[in-house]
Amino acid sequence: MFELVGHVAIVTGGNGGIGLAFGRGLARAGASVAVWGRNTEKNATAVAELRALGVDAEAFEVDVTNVDEVRRAFDHTLSRFGRVDSCFANAGGSGVRGYLHQTSEESWNQVIDLNVNSVVNTFKPVISYLLETQSPGKLVVTSSAAALMGTGFGASYATTKAAVVGLARSLAVELGPNNIQVNALLPGYVETDFVVETPQAFKDACKRRSCLPRRAQAEDLEGVAVFLASKHSDFMTGHALVMDGGHTIHPM
Repeated sequence: MFELVGHVAIVTGGNGGIGLAFGRGLARAGASVAVWGRNTEKNATAVAELRALGVDAEAFEVDVTNVDEVRRAFDHTLSRFGRVDSCFANAGGSGVRGYLHQTSEESWNQVIDLNVNSVVNTFKPVISYLLETQSPGKLVVTSSAAALMGTGFGASYATTKAAVVGLARSLAVELGPNNIQVNALLPGYVETDFVVETPQAFKDACKRRSCLPRRAQAEDLEGVAVFLASKHSDFMTGHALVMDGGHTIHPM
């Protein structure tokens, strides 16, 4: 029902965690996957895992905060696969935790660059390609439940994750007439290598806030990536899809 054979997807930060889960889901549905990531070794491992699922996959070493590197990566992706149908702007980071009044301008700007500007950098060449070729397309940005709740001692992270929801909604308005859907995915706490150093007290608090009896695993996000890339989400755009096990509604 959700077959993606012939589909080509870009996944930034696709060499681990949520990004690799997206890639696995897309690959299981038959899509070819372009993994964009900075770590050569992790890129190679991710590609081997995806190819083992029987699909074409390739990794491109790129820092998505660097406009020139992103443009080169897109050109190489297009040359390698011949087309691009969807793009998952997933790369990002938590930034430096701390009170806002104690946060340096440098730290603040780094998080903005990593979580917001990188998404803009990534989407721009994809949008240009889709418009020039008059192709339908799917753009997805990984936000966070923190965009809705806020997060004490980490205002920069919550701010950036709220910003990309606004970006997705604005692009949905701009690109809808061209049959390009743009959505944001808002996961809650997901157990990946990315959060391995998260304090245990925070992990326990997240579990208590969940309406479900466990914390999310990366594989829980495989199916939603397939849905957002497939024809079954063709009439869904500008949406902030919360996937947090009920974290944002739990009264504690």
